[in-house]
Amino acid sequence: MTPTPPARAHLRAFPGQFARSARFSRGRPHSFIVSDDGRRVLFLRSLSGTDPVSLLWLYETGTDAERPLTDAGVNGYTADARGRHVVVARAGGTLAALDTRTPGPPRPLPGIRDARAPRLSPGGERLAFVRDGALHVARWPGGEDAVLCLVAPEGPDVAYGLPDLVAREEIGREEGYWWAPDGTALLVARTDESGVARRWLTDPAHPERPPRVLRYPAAGTANAVTSLHLVAADGSGARRVALPGRAGEGHPEGPWHAPAFEYLTAAGWDAHGPWASVQTRDQRTVRTLALDPADGSARTLAEEHDPYWVSLLPGTPLRTAAGALVTARVLGDGTRGLAAGAATTPEGLQVREVLGARGEEVLLRAGTDPTEVHVWAWTPGAAPVRLSGPGPGVYEGAVGGPTLVLDGLGPEGRTVRVTGGGRGGAGGGGSAGGAGSAVESRAAVLRSLEETPLVLPRPRHLRLGVRALRSALYLPSWHTAGTRLPVLLSPYAGHGLGLVVRARTWWAAVAQWFAEHGFAVLITDGRGTPGRGAPWEYAIHGDRLTAALADQADALRAAAAAYPDLDLGRVGIRGWSYGGYLAAAAVLRHPETFHAAVAGAAPADRALYNTHWEERFLGDPAVLPEGYRASSLLDDAPRLRRPLLLVHGLADENVSPAHMLRLSAALLAAGRPHEVLPLSGAEHGVMGTPLAAALLRHEVRWLGGALGVAVDEEEG
Repeated sequence: MTPTPPARAHLRAFPGQFARSARFSRGRPHSFIVSDDGRRVLFLRSLSGTDPVSLLWLYETGTDAERPLTDAGVNGYTADARGRHVVVARAGGTLAALDTRTPGPPRPLPGIRDARAPRLSPGGERLAFVRDGALHVARWPGGEDAVLCLVAPEGPDVAYGLPDLVAREEIGREEGYWWAPDGTALLVARTDESGVARRWLTDPAHPERPPRVLRYPAAGTANAVTSLHLVAADGSGARRVALPGRAGEGHPEGPWHAPAFEYLTAAGWDAHGPWASVQTRDQRTVRTLALDPADGSARTLAEEHDPYWVSLLPGTPLRTAAGALVTARVLGDGTRGLAAGAATTPEGLQVREVLGARGEEVLLRAGTDPTEVHVWAWTPGAAPVRLSGPGPGVYEGAVGGPTLVLDGLGPEGRTVRVTGGGRGGAGGGGSAGGAGSAVESRAAVLRSLEETPLVLPRPRHLRLGVRALRSALYLPSWHTAGTRLPVLLSPYAGHGLGLVVRARTWWAAVAQWFAEHGFAVLITDGRGTPGRGAPWEYAIHGDRLTAALADQADALRAAAAAYPDLDLGRVGIRGWSYGGYLAAAAVLRHPETFHAAVAGAAPADRALYNTHWEERFLGDPAVLPEGYRASSLLDDAPRLRRPLLLVHGLADENVSPAHMLRLSAALLAAGRPHEVLPLSGAEHGVMGTPLAAALLRHEVRWLGGALGVAVDEEEG
């Protein structure tokens, strides 16, 4: 269905709506927990698409009804395996408890203060949490007299039960401890950041405030030291796990010259016992270990090697009910798939995440085309069956017992379904690799209260150039053939994220908003982006820019060949994070193709970025400095001859403001005019804050001036 062209008033109002809705994320159900018997589905959702306060909700299968469990905002929650006992986290680290089977508001736990990472045991009889770097346990329902400190604090740089920055932000390991199924013991990570370099973040607009200290391991520097410990829940003892040695220990040349393991990438405790996965500093080897809870010894279950890097697939490794180990595997044709013993998922089905298992059946997110991600069920030895659909979209999921939650974002918006029993519970359809069918079953729909964008996206999905680059082109709704349009590229195009999807995303709405002002907006996912197999991603190994820039230029030329109204004499590019880096690089290295750029939060000096992310692509900066220099932008400063706007949040912990300041200093030293827009107090995710409205308006006016587009001051 073609959206109705937006009214001029809607163009003016869109930036404010975008900011108030936090990129159209408010009002959607999220943070699902499905009880292990499938009877209860817990989730968070605010009361409207602009309400920033989330409440906790319960849907019970068979009732076709959802009800709120809280009437005040919560920051997060934890539940036992049956979804009966729940503890909610509130502002200031305070906690409150409730029982989903009985009415009444949550009961405050006044004896538990300043709690971080609260987590109930599977049976709900104990609650663990971290305070002052130490792990504590309280018996349900809690109270100061019931709190037991399992491991004592060791100072400000050591924490039990919390992930460090690299584990949290790059590896994707958000947990720092894991309960045993019977609730009698925990597997606990100890993180020592004393050797990690410090950074100080300050707000120049408030010089009276002290700076914040951030432990940040830049490429080539020391990481946090992580160890694992088995701890009895009653405080009766703890034992260190015998993990493979930390890389570089005892080696005179440092961490890159010892065949040992530096990163704890995943851990857990299932019915078969505790386990952990570890990765070497060069990221080319991942080993999965079974841990003995009696003596802390470890034995190898699986080991994966890759000459480039071993990709860490969310949800893996996983053990099924019978103990079959499911791991990520690069298949013969380069597909990123799964393996369970000799069985593998079929070639061509690119796996993005493992959601869990029901007996021997593995639930996963995957796609045969990078523009769609569906939920599938795979029993090793059989063909996967698609559960989501039947239409296009990007689906997420949560599973417990026979119940599956399917959270799908398609071209017309979001639908969240709860289905129970049997394969194909959402009535999806089809299989990958041949046999298999989906079985229709009854599904309930959870309300999604997101705002509908005032400007609805109108993408033309394209495959461009010899590499069939997945692209989306957005033209003004009022455009008529023969009217020339300046082109605005709006990519991310970096590793781990694709923007060209068949779904009504926030960035698609933003692209259409820019288009309505008189631009032809082109978004392209080039080499390095997910969903097209390992070799496609490996193209950026050793060089972060050459392939990515070539793909943007190729897509631009191919789009103009198909749509002659695209004016290749007026081409701008905008982006944030890696997309901002790509935008700055475009005008610095290819001014003959790109004529203006807005570069937001651009990591201009790759050596400043963190170890796990940057070393994956460029290696050890002490050994391979040429890759870092070639992938950084500072030496390109004298080449600038196009308009460039640098935008950066001064409180950005992810991409330090130093990137922007160093690039600006290099440009100034080279005598190259440019503009800088510092955002006081803004962090990396500025597009989800109230600043977003003003920033969008400023961008469209700036780009209009640079590319010869008259932008209405009220609409911009």
